[in-house]
Amino acid sequence: MKKLLATAITASVLAATGSVAAAGEIAVIVKTTNSNFWQNVNKGATAAIADHSEHTMSFNGPASESAVNDQVALVENAINRGVAGIVLAPSDPEALAPVVKRAFEAGIPVAIIDSGLAEGNEQYYQAFLSTDNCAAGELAAQMMIDNAGITGKVAVMSYVAGVGSEIGRVGCFVEHMNANSDVEIVGPFYSQSQMATALNQTTDILAANDLVGIFGANEPTAIGMGRALEQAGKAGTITAIGFDGNSDLQDMVKSGTLLATAVQGSFQMGELGVDAVSAVIAGETVEDFIDTGVVMVTKENIDAPAAQNVLY
Repeated sequence: MKKLLATAITASVLAATGSVAAAGEIAVIVKTTNSNFWQNVNKGATAAIADHSEHTMSFNGPASESAVNDQVALVENAINRGVAGIVLAPSDPEALAPVVKRAFEAGIPVAIIDSGLAEGNEQYYQAFLSTDNCAAGELAAQMMIDNAGITGKVAVMSYVAGVGSEIGRVGCFVEHMNANSDVEIVGPFYSQSQMATALNQTTDILAANDLVGIFGANEPTAIGMGRALEQAGKAGTITAIGFDGNSDLQDMVKSGTLLATAVQGSFQMGELGVDAVSAVIAGETVEDFIDTGVVMVTKENIDAPAAQNVLY
């Protein structure tokens, strides 16, 4: 089914372009450039473009993940300058859909990474590369249950409500907790992917609740959460699980502030996203969904190859 869908989608793009081997710029547009996670996507894209000498690559994103209109403008600008292809991590599943449709109508292939578009827009992009965010949320929830138990309060610190990755990641975490424990979920609370906001929110929640566990669902949120735990003197006394794998979060795992952090293949999103768009430009078929994976990194496995290959 995937190959049939991919073939149909590719045929549509080829019909729109009229020329399938045109060299040109591949625009990689992420949710924000102010994050190590997205800079690791840049590293992967840069590694991939070295194998596609017929193309160049640009990397861009707004100042923050909540600057959705700025991201829409970046995609519009890429279309207007006639790029050969786009790799896009949409900050908002609804707001980015019209401009992705416009790219399709202009004959520009698009690979979506990390977060999906709103349902019904699948025909306008050629591949979706992502962590299976629902599976990742369930993994984090099961680890929470295994370590915090099945009763008490667990706070959920999220980032931007309604983003595709957030819906799967946080939604499936909460659903798994509710289905497999009697834990009371506190939240979710939304940091807008701002570390300082997450720190302040977590500080308030710790003061108001006797928690057994807490989950920080992306990089800046988890860092703010961890710092609040440390400042409150509760690091290591509450089961804390983060998401993503920059040096701050690695240090928190090593110190015991975090029991674990779920790390996505961000490098792979950039690398395989550029590869997918390059393949479509060349007239090849690609899978409609490419799972870029997740690793639960703990103090015990942080130095193992499986963890080192995804940390950044």
